[in-house]
Amino acid sequence: MLDQRDIVLIPIPFTDLSSQRRRPVIIMSNDGYNRKTDDIVVVAMTSNLQPSDYGFTITSDDLEIGSLRRPSRVRVDKIYTLAQSIAVRTFGRVNEMTFDRICDLLTELIAKNS
Repeated sequence: MLDQRDIVLIPIPFTDLSSQRRRPVIIMSNDGYNRKTDDIVVVAMTSNLQPSDYGFTITSDDLEIGSLRRPSRVRVDKIYTLAQSIAVRTFGRVNEMTFDRICDLLTELIAKNS
């Protein structure tokens, strides 16, 4: 079972569909949703540390479980709904403080225009 805050690897196809690469994502959807549906809602992670308005860098210190090979950037502006069945493996879980920061940025991203 996949849980909120888990970091999982998923296969992402190249744009030309010639092959795919495994990429890490953080599960944002709550556990109730994850148990009732076959899907998960996730945000992307990348090893590209270039600053962006809706992203921030995390390290293994930001995980409750597991570790990261290198610092990674959470991309809150890259949101996906995926089938749980495509998850290759779980390798970590972000801590509450990091998850709260992701949620705050997500709220900022989808805030209603004034």
